[in-house]
Amino acid sequence: MKTTFEAGNTIAMLDHGYCKFIESWGSDQGIIETARTSTDKGFLGWEPGICPICNGVKEVMPPSGDAWVECHSCTGKGTHIGDKRLLKYLWDNLHATPFEFAGMTVEIQAPIFVFREWHRHRTQSYNEMSARYVPLPDLNYIPSIPRLLLNSSTNKQASSLNDIILTPDDAHLYRQALIEHYKSDEEFYQRALKMGVPKELARIHLPVGRYSKMRATGNLRNWLSFLTLRRSPKAQSEIREYAQYGVGYFISELFPRTWSNYVGEAV
Repeated sequence: MKTTFEAGNTIAMLDHGYCKFIESWGSDQGIIETARTSTDKGFLGWEPGICPICNGVKEVMPPSGDAWVECHSCTGKGTHIGDKRLLKYLWDNLHATPFEFAGMTVEIQAPIFVFREWHRHRTQSYNEMSARYVPLPDLNYIPSIPRLLLNSSTNKQASSLNDIILTPDDAHLYRQALIEHYKSDEEFYQRALKMGVPKELARIHLPVGRYSKMRATGNLRNWLSFLTLRRSPKAQSEIREYAQYGVGYFISELFPRTWSNYVGEAV
């Protein structure tokens, strides 16, 4: 059964970020109904049971007919095998269009560099807060010591220059220096605004670690494609956190039967 979320349900991410549920449409059952449009059968029930069209009689009386005919829904069996098998069949055999008839909108607060990765998923639609119109809040991403020390043997993009190994002491020094840089950037930003520099130009020195905010919307098929890439161990850990614990959690609660098939396929 579909879980009902209240608009505004929010999950904290990183140090100042979040993933907020806005709205959803469609359901696991709706996916079945969409898939069955071609056969005009509709949703029969998740578990095996008596055919709801003929009630197990195996025959039906057509509206314009005067003789009983074989039930087209169960093909004269009087029972059905359960629509959970159909949902699995659709997913396993890449019958993807029915999954486009459900979807979700979320609001994301994340560092700008996370958005640059996210926006590569061009099947979603986005609307981001604009620093042309409002000053960006003084929120900046500061990686934790464990995050800075995280190494990857599978993703060369995560490697440091010349394979230099970062020590805990240097990681601490980096964090302190980063805080000072952020502070300097913000002071210069505020000074530029007070001088009358247009907001669209006063922002140009701000780093990609500055937090921004956007709404993202997409259908279920495209959200699952997003999750396949961004939940991967090869994805950068920051966007992976949003995918796994934000988007993925909402999808698992809203479309639990589809999620069950997806997880069995993707993990």
